[in-house]
Amino acid sequence: MESLQFEKEYRVHVYETGPDGKLNLYSLFNYLQDTASDHAVKLGFGRDDLMRDNRFWVLSRMYAEIDKWPLWEDIITVKTWPNGTDKLFALRNYEVKHYDGRHIASGTSSWLILDQTTRRVQRPDSILTQYNPNLHPDASPLRYASKLEPCLEDASISPLFRVKVSDLDVNLHTNNVRYLKWVSDSYSLDFVMKNVPQSAEINYLAESHFDEEIMIKTSMEKELAGFHNHSIFRTNDNKELCRIRIEWKKIQSK
Repeated sequence: MESLQFEKEYRVHVYETGPDGKLNLYSLFNYLQDTASDHAVKLGFGRDDLMRDNRFWVLSRMYAEIDKWPLWEDIITVKTWPNGTDKLFALRNYEVKHYDGRHIASGTSSWLILDQTTRRVQRPDSILTQYNPNLHPDASPLRYASKLEPCLEDASISPLFRVKVSDLDVNLHTNNVRYLKWVSDSYSLDFVMKNVPQSAEINYLAESHFDEEIMIKTSMEKELAGFHNHSIFRTNDNKELCRIRIEWKKIQSK
């Protein structure tokens, strides 16, 4: 039986790091999605495989916990494997390690399969076994992303901006990772030099397109210190596009 696990190695480039020299949050999530895409192709249900059957993948939710941030020029390995289904979600797990074996992060993602014509969600369990009959659930390194709550009424609003050409993917939609980059860019330099993300959770709710005006709302959780909630909206119709929850940890002074 073929292995349902897949590994891919990455070298952290300077353009993937922040001002602190560590891999930035959105580049980590880019690694996870890139590895998942390659593995889906290898297992027979990649983007082109589904499109031939008038279907397509949609990333709905992601979650990651980070123990140790890699640095510029570090070599890391992302391991991923599919982990069955939960109702309408196809589930996938991730583990990220340093080249010397040290644990860096764990992650999970929840995907939907849509019909290209009707745009309706299809149940993934029977569909995926058509492409690969060897799929079976495995242990998960951590929980799957949950449905996030909207920002509180007293949320702050970041300066408005528009979707640029560099934000778009091959489908002319905003690339999934760009939402996380937009949120990261809403923080001050002073804050990111004194704090580091410990976990991040994303709910993708709707698409955005070129030149649409974007607004980001941010609120802090009152009961849990360090948790920041973000809601990203399109301003012309006030459509909520994405919710992101980041847990920040203050960097200890040496």
